[in-house]
Amino acid sequence: MRPLCLPVLFLLACASAPKVEYPALDLAQPDQWTAGASENAVADYWWRNMGAARLDSLVALALAHNYDLKVAGARLAQAQAQAQVAGAPLRPQLGVDANGSRRKQNFVGLPIPGRDPDQVLSSKSTSLGVNLTGSWEADLWGRLRAGAQAALADAEAAAADFRAARLSLAAQTARAYFAAVEAGHQVELARATVANYQLSTEQIEDRYRRGLRSSLDVRLGRSSLAAAAATLAQRRQQRDATLRQLELLLGRYPSARIEVGGELPAVGGPVPAGLPAQLVGRRPDLIAAERRLAAADRRLAQARRTLLPRISLTASTGRSSSALSDLLDGDFSVWNLVGNIAQPLLQGGRLRAGVDQAASAAEQALFAYAHSALKAYGEVEAALNAEGFLADQERALATAAEEAVAARALAEDRYARGLADLIALLESQRRAFDAESRLLAVRRQRLDTRINLHLALGGGFTLASQYAEIQQ
Repeated sequence: MRPLCLPVLFLLACASAPKVEYPALDLAQPDQWTAGASENAVADYWWRNMGAARLDSLVALALAHNYDLKVAGARLAQAQAQAQVAGAPLRPQLGVDANGSRRKQNFVGLPIPGRDPDQVLSSKSTSLGVNLTGSWEADLWGRLRAGAQAALADAEAAAADFRAARLSLAAQTARAYFAAVEAGHQVELARATVANYQLSTEQIEDRYRRGLRSSLDVRLGRSSLAAAAATLAQRRQQRDATLRQLELLLGRYPSARIEVGGELPAVGGPVPAGLPAQLVGRRPDLIAAERRLAAADRRLAQARRTLLPRISLTASTGRSSSALSDLLDGDFSVWNLVGNIAQPLLQGGRLRAGVDQAASAAEQALFAYAHSALKAYGEVEAALNAEGFLADQERALATAAEEAVAARALAEDRYARGLADLIALLESQRRAFDAESRLLAVRRQRLDTRINLHLALGGGFTLASQYAEIQQ
């Protein structure tokens, strides 16, 4: 990704950008999160504290090679260039041009005494010139300045969008990694279940051959074994899909050959979520929405000022001669100075309609900001609330899995001694597999919820480092 002109952007921002002021919203915002959290600020680089040593290197690879992020970086560079384009009319415009011409003219029918009338009189001439032109519009009402500020606010929104894309990519990489780890354990669990059903089926068939069991038991055992094999194939397909998704995020060919391994880490303690009032200053999507609102406000001011007169100056100076050497002689210099004032009168309502259009766009930007803020609060509250419920669910499933595994062992022992029927054995095996599979799923779901909480709180990169990392 090519470097972005952030120093230029910051200098321009300090010179003329409108002050960032988050609009007051008609929301009953509480002093604390209703789902409960500490007042400390959310941590940056949160994935380093997720308990997975390899995750930090995977996030770094994704940030360096993901093509969606490269597209977002190119959009940011485009927006910054547009901000420079919009600010150019505030300064005088200068241009230089050089021209040369060689000309021949014929004079037909022009009588000249003493000259053969059958010959055509002709003349040749050479013209050389160098001109320097300049123009400048006096921005008395701030119309041009408002347009430049609007473009700058758009560039700042694009910078916030880029930061949001980085945070989203880090979260997607973490989710894909944990999904791949869980999928690997699901495959191992399914493979162990197939082996367990295989052993049970062999015992049933042996008893059938000795006349101790009916053919119904044999068919039930074989059916359960085939169903377990189908589940194993499904789990392997899901594992390959998660591996390919992770490879795509890393900018690699999706061959499903990346090694993940490891265990699903335990979810740590509560996340310091800060205060609801701090959220608008941390989440990049809210910062981008506020900057777009500022841009719409500046464009409304620009539209209103198009109704006022425009004052501009145009000047030119240069040299003109028939000989190249004469261009250095002051006797051949020419100049021109023009002042202009223009006031729009009748344009079919175009300018007034432009003001109405800009006012509607500003209103839309305000509503979009309010919607983004309300959605952000909802995401934080939902993630905080889900953490408690999922913790309860994991504890219950851990107990269920422990009891189901013990019940399976007991049923297998009783069936081997002829004290239990096949239905009890198969049901105990099914319940043990289901409980262990659900326990793996909820553990990964808790990790996903923790990732969502960090993302909802705007945690990710420190303010000082994010601009340096943009240039990678």
